[in-house]
Amino acid sequence: MRRALFIGGSVNQTKQVHAVARELRGWKATFTPFFGDHAIEVLRHLGLAERTICGDKLRKLCLEYLRDHDLDIDMHGERGGYDLVVSCTDLVLPRVARRAPLVVVQEGILDPSGIFAAICRRVDFLPRWLAGTTLTGTSGLFDRFCVASEGYRQHFIREGADPARVVVTGIPNFDDCERYRDNDFPLHGYVLVCTSDTRETFKRDDRRELVTRALRIAAGRPLVFKLHPNENAARSTAEIRRWAPNARVYAHGSAEAMIANCEVLITQWSSTAFVGLALGKELYSNFPTEQLRALSPVQNGGTSGKRIAAICRELAGRSRVVPLRRVKGPLHSSPWRSSKGVA
Repeated sequence: MRRALFIGGSVNQTKQVHAVARELRGWKATFTPFFGDHAIEVLRHLGLAERTICGDKLRKLCLEYLRDHDLDIDMHGERGGYDLVVSCTDLVLPRVARRAPLVVVQEGILDPSGIFAAICRRVDFLPRWLAGTTLTGTSGLFDRFCVASEGYRQHFIREGADPARVVVTGIPNFDDCERYRDNDFPLHGYVLVCTSDTRETFKRDDRRELVTRALRIAAGRPLVFKLHPNENAARSTAEIRRWAPNARVYAHGSAEAMIANCEVLITQWSSTAFVGLALGKELYSNFPTEQLRALSPVQNGGTSGKRIAAICRELAGRSRVVPLRRVKGPLHSSPWRSSKGVA
C-alpha cells in the first residue's frame, strides 16, 4: 500500500490536505502538524514562531482537527518511508519533504509584496517566510504546485516557477462556494467585516480606520465582525466595541457561512474575499477588485481534491528530479499592481 504524509498547518490548510487525502483511496494517509528542521523547531520552543503556523497555538488547533476526524498522526513524519508528501506551502520544507515526491497545494490568497520580499528574493540565507506568504511557489523544490486559477499560475510562472510543474487544479476550500449558502448561521442582511492577522504577522494595521470605514459603508445597517483565527481576539474585540459599540463580534464560527448570509463584505488581506466574489457579494477589499476577479479560484463543484489526488498517484514512487535551489524571480513581483484599497 502506498503511504502519503500530509503536512497540515492552519485549520484552513489542514482541511485542504485532508480533502486530498480523502480522494486517495487505497493509500495509507498520515498527517502531521506543520514543522520545520532544527532551526525552526528552536524558534518554536523559544516561543518566537508563535505568530506562524509553526507556533504552538495553530499546531494545537491542527491537532484538534486531526483527532476530531480520527486521522492517523505521525508527528513530524518520524516514521519515514513515505511515497509522497503533500503540503500547503513550500516556504518551509523539512527534510522529510525533500526525500519523496512533493505536491504543494496553494493555501489561498498571497500577502502583498513588500521590502522583506524584495530582500529575501536576493539574499539566499534569509528564510522566505520572513516575507509572509508573498514568496510562495519560489522554492523550486516541489514536483507539482496545484494552484487556484490560471491567474495565479501565470503569477507563479512570472516568479520563476517551472511552467510544467504548476497545475491549475482549484483548491479544496474555495472551489465550491455555493455550498456555503446552506448553513445555520442565524443572521442575514448585514455588512460583514473579515479582519486579518496583520499585527500578529508584523504588518501595519490601522484598525480604527477599518472600523470607521465599515461604519461608513454600513450606513446604519447591522455590522458584524469576524476575527481572523490568529488574531488577539480580546484586544480586537475591545477595540471594535469602543468604536462600533452596536456591532457584533465573532472570534469563532464559519466565516464562509457568515459571508453567504451577508449583503456586503469588507476584507483586509483575507482569502475570504474570494468567497465573497464567488457568491456575488458587494465587496470592499484592500486588494483591487478586478485583480481579485482575475485570480479567483476556479469553481469546479468541489472536485479539486480529486484532481490533486490524481496528480499524487502519477508522482508516487518516482525519483525526485527537482533542482535543490530557490527560484530568484524578479526583484519586484506581485499578483497585485497596487495595494491601495477600493473602499
